[in-house]
Amino acid sequence: MSDTTPIKTSDLEKSDVVNKTTGQKWVYSPIVKEHFFHPKNILLEEPAEGQFDARGTVGSPACGDVMDIWIKVDPTTERVVDLKWKTFGCGSAIAATSMFSVMVTENGGLTIEDAMKIKPQDIMERLGGLPNRKIHCSVLADKAFRKAVNNYFHAVGKHDRVEVEGARVVDKNLNITDKDIEEAVLEGAQTLDEVQKKLKVGVGDPEAIPEIEQLIRFYSEKYYG
Repeated sequence: MSDTTPIKTSDLEKSDVVNKTTGQKWVYSPIVKEHFFHPKNILLEEPAEGQFDARGTVGSPACGDVMDIWIKVDPTTERVVDLKWKTFGCGSAIAATSMFSVMVTENGGLTIEDAMKIKPQDIMERLGGLPNRKIHCSVLADKAFRKAVNNYFHAVGKHDRVEVEGARVVDKNLNITDKDIEEAVLEGAQTLDEVQKKLKVGVGDPEAIPEIEQLIRFYSEKYYG
């Protein structure tokens, strides 16, 4: 499953993806392929008015993946009784979101509280694994879902239930935030050196390094377990 395993000649035919420059490879599990070729709960057309209670959209077509998620919630139990989605994204994003939609709606649907507890590692486990560099694909679904939930709470007047994620400046010289570090970790950087190669964070502000390292550990544990 790893995207860092050196390629072997005997593996070429078995590998789904091979980096022509480095020779690194990974093999997608049968479950990933099933959810990519036959995605569950996908919505290819705009829904009818009133069909869903809320919608969450994250990303931008100008810079990469876009994810749309629609949810229908039982107002009495707060179970997510329906979840549909569409994305402009890669195969891993499609497979991860398809699996996420199944996990949220199976067995009558999870409550909003329980659905919010689903972690990228949980999706990876159900899929049979994904390359580390693709973990951000499951995070994309999570963020769109959380935005949909926030929009639902606004719609039903439960404004105190809305979760707000604010960015906090970590390196004042470069105006780099904790969210910038989170994105760097999601892109595969898991050490201070690797994060600094991407962001230069802390280079001109050494006093910020302990907090930067703490954030790297936090996000690495959160997304990679």
